[in-house]
Amino acid sequence: MAALLALSLGGFGIGSTEFVAMGLLPDFARDLLPALYAVSSEQANARAGALITAYALGVVVGAPTIAAFAARMPRRTLLIALAVAFTLGTVASALLPTFETVLVARFVAALPHGAYFGVAALVAADLMGPGKRGQGVALVLSGLTIATVIGVPVLTAVGQTQGWRVAYLLVAALFAATAIAIRLLVPWQPGNPRSTIRSELAAFASLQVWIALLVGAIGFGGFFAMYTYIAPMVTDEAGLSASSVPIVLVTTGIAMTIGNLIGGRLADRGTVRAIFLGFSGLIASVVVLGLTGSTAVGLFVGTALVGFMAATLSPIIQTRLMDVAGESQTLAAALNHSALNIGNALGAALGGVVVAAGWGYLAPAWVGLALAVGGVLLAVLSVRLERGAAQRV
Repeated sequence: MAALLALSLGGFGIGSTEFVAMGLLPDFARDLLPALYAVSSEQANARAGALITAYALGVVVGAPTIAAFAARMPRRTLLIALAVAFTLGTVASALLPTFETVLVARFVAALPHGAYFGVAALVAADLMGPGKRGQGVALVLSGLTIATVIGVPVLTAVGQTQGWRVAYLLVAALFAATAIAIRLLVPWQPGNPRSTIRSELAAFASLQVWIALLVGAIGFGGFFAMYTYIAPMVTDEAGLSASSVPIVLVTTGIAMTIGNLIGGRLADRGTVRAIFLGFSGLIASVVVLGLTGSTAVGLFVGTALVGFMAATLSPIIQTRLMDVAGESQTLAAALNHSALNIGNALGAALGGVVVAAGWGYLAPAWVGLALAVGGVLLAVLSVRLERGAAQRV
């Protein structure tokens, strides 16, 4: 249990560094884009969304690259190295002076993200034992979802009062603590001695792997289209004060934590059925948010429902990827986070388009609906191809 807690601490730090950016988006805009913010806060907030997109793209690039090259390394050693890299990248993000340099730092800081979760998920699955792989994945991801309950709201409040740079220095301290905890508490595990760059990258030859990645990317874009602009959604659409943003983040985070644990159990009972259940709920949730988010009650309920359903899907999609990836398990476990962060980048970018067009901060919910429907259609394609292949055999 202590080892799982150490792994979850890294997830807590990752969730904090990734999601606190949504709560502090207006603070980024005011500090790093003061001239534009003085002219149009909407334009500045939309442009500041590029910081979230840059982090997401860093995950996309780093996850397969590090996983493929480092799969043979002892897992504990690799996890410590990734935690140290997180620490350095986050410190740079906090200290660099301009929008452009912070943009680069967010990209670099994100490179270890997917590989950390991928390797940590494999370690947790081994510690949990047979038949509980989905629950092992969910336990590692629980650090991320708990961050949305505790870390993100606290850091958002700190950032609003002390400055966003102070908040990110605190995140860097979390990553440093993670490196120490892993060294002390996680047992040594070997890497995969049979792994080669070629064998790991062989996963990309599978059509089912590509479809599973697209299911995660397009489907999760629906969540991130909403979550990226949650701070101005609270203040500009629902008419609540800025101090309400951490409260909305807490309720959304609690829902995500519960959804993640339920998703792990559903994954162990069958990923295909679980994917359709998850996406059906996500579609219904973004509709609720889009229709009622201009009221305080509708905003709280809608964001919580969207967070719950998105977090339910996360361990399900990761387990599905591991199912279809064959021997490329390290890469598959990491690729899930590439997929989720393609969704992050896609959702943030498309949400920014409709916000900058002046359609309001609830418009990203309807972008989310379109993307979630796309995820369902891809899941249908995956099942049909799988059944067709089974019939031919």
